[in-house]
Amino acid sequence: VEKGVSVITVEHAYGLLGDEDYVESRERSGYFVIYRDSDFNSSARGERAEISKNGAPAPRTCEFPYSVLAKTMRRVMLDYGTRILEKSPNAGCDELRYAIAQYLKRSSGIAVDKKQIMIGSGAEYLYSLIAQMLGKDAIFALEKPSYSIIRRVYEASGVTCEMLKMGADGIRSSELARSRASVLHVTPFNSYPSGVTAGATKRREYLAWAKARGGFIIEDNYDSEMTVSTKNEDTLFSLSDDENIIYLNTFSKTISRSIRVGYMVLPKKLLDVFEEKLGFYSCTVPVFEQYVLAELISSGDFERHINRVRRAKRKNNKEK
Repeated sequence: VEKGVSVITVEHAYGLLGDEDYVESRERSGYFVIYRDSDFNSSARGERAEISKNGAPAPRTCEFPYSVLAKTMRRVMLDYGTRILEKSPNAGCDELRYAIAQYLKRSSGIAVDKKQIMIGSGAEYLYSLIAQMLGKDAIFALEKPSYSIIRRVYEASGVTCEMLKMGADGIRSSELARSRASVLHVTPFNSYPSGVTAGATKRREYLAWAKARGGFIIEDNYDSEMTVSTKNEDTLFSLSDDENIIYLNTFSKTISRSIRVGYMVLPKKLLDVFEEKLGFYSCTVPVFEQYVLAELISSGDFERHINRVRRAKRKNNKEK
């Protein structure tokens, strides 16, 4: 009252600080600062090593809050009205594409226009679009081992695949050198099922490989938000100046497996190619789901959830 600030504003501020892991609320005692430098500079190596030994990804720490999702769905129905019954633009709704563009800029340093973002019903659907866009004559190099569906989708699309053996920090240099491929599909963070994360040197090696061949890298970043750090891992897309990276991600890991929505970010030089070859495809995601996701991202609820997940993962690491 003395400062002229409402109670609601103060409670909201404390809530944000709690979501960011700066403070915690203790019953009948108030709020206490829990920030430690070590929490924000911690490495995920221990967790990744455990994943690597087990040969499977770690279980999800927590699910997206149902109450927040339900509230957002109700708000979308009220605010958008009959617009939720309309057909989506072929590349996806502007609202979701814009929200994703702003999120990528905030979280990963990926600065793109919404026109570069294409929406589709999950990663597998986007894999098939990429195969059609780059053509059957291109040879795709994949991680060995990797998520088996990736290879199956590409080969079903008529693409020839090479499997390149993984080392401790990514695809082995000798494997990259022997490959005849011009397209490299990698999962730089927490590759499945090995759990390997490519270090800074290996990521630069991937970029140099693509530049030398005049090829493309498909950066499959499906699990990237689930790091224990408060800062996202550097992406190949943000590190590259050559416009040869196609970036993919989905909401299956961050919200729910039932949310079959993915997106890919195309370099500008591929926009005309995509439009010419695939622009006639209808978007496979209902507009209602797109509006809900756009609201979750724009409201901050999506990022607050990610911060809660990371906080829980750091806490679990400390208790081990």
